Amino acid sequence: MGLGVNDFQVRHVPVPLRAGAGLRILHISDIHYVPGQRKKFAWLQSLAELNPDLVINTGDNLSHPDAVGEVLEALGPLLRFPGVFVGGSNDYFAPTWKNPLRYFRGPSKLDAHPEDLDWQRLFSAFESSGWKNLNNRTAELSVAGQTLSFSGVDDPHIGRDDFRGWPADAAASPEQDSSADPLRIGVAHAPVSAALNTLAGSGAELILAGHTHGGQVCLPGGHALVTNCDLPRPQAKGLSSVQVPARKVSGHPEEPARTVPLHVSAGIGTSRTAPVRLFCPPEATIIEVQHETT
Repeated sequence: MGLGVNDFQVRHVPVPLRAGAGLRILHISDIHYVPGQRKKFAWLQSLAELNPDLVINTGDNLSHPDAVGEVLEALGPLLRFPGVFVGGSNDYFAPTWKNPLRYFRGPSKLDAHPEDLDWQRLFSAFESSGWKNLNNRTAELSVAGQTLSFSGVDDPHIGRDDFRGWPADAAASPEQDSSADPLRIGVAHAPVSAALNTLAGSGAELILAGHTHGGQVCLPGGHALVTNCDLPRPQAKGLSSVQVPARKVSGHPEEPARTVPLHVSAGIGTSRTAPVRLFCPPEATIIEVQHETT
């Protein structure tokens, strides 16, 4: 299977936010499933034992044309929990072999004639289970007594993103008490700066993404060499932030600068054409929302 690809781990990351204290959000990403990956299958099924309040899947579930049925079976226990998802390029198209050194020249690009994957079946099954499709869509969910507002974009890495704002009833007027607003969570597959800035600038209070594999082949200490997008390498995995500059709003006081927490998953799998991880174990994350102190 390759170096380090079955060293699965679960990280717990506390995130202080304005609302949602007590929520436990399971962030999964980049499963890149290939039929017959029995260790990955068993580990994915075991994640339900974490009993999350919410599952957020940030895409790239597939790495083989015949993987849909088996990955859905592997995710079956998690599909019983509330969830949301977006797609990644390897939900839509099968991977092809690429020289790994190409990533040092810049982000990867789609081949001229990629092999289609059965993303319609995958997404339909997610939706049938109750997970909300956030590909260029919005949604609002009540989770563990908390109201959450979501805005997602389809994969920015291949130009499918088209931001659609937030659920209408999540946008409070400046005169309203913001403490009563739903917590706004932005979701994307690839943490491309333009998409992150759009989500953060529009009011997201937490953003989740995947795609980078945490660098996949890293230096000791987990230091990424590449991110396969324009995200800075120190932000290749884990919790960092997106900076929103101060701005003036017509007829209202200037909005101060703020930082929006960004969590980038190092991912669960690898492309089947490059099954290696070094100093970057596969992971899922429990994001533990805490009350923000001022």
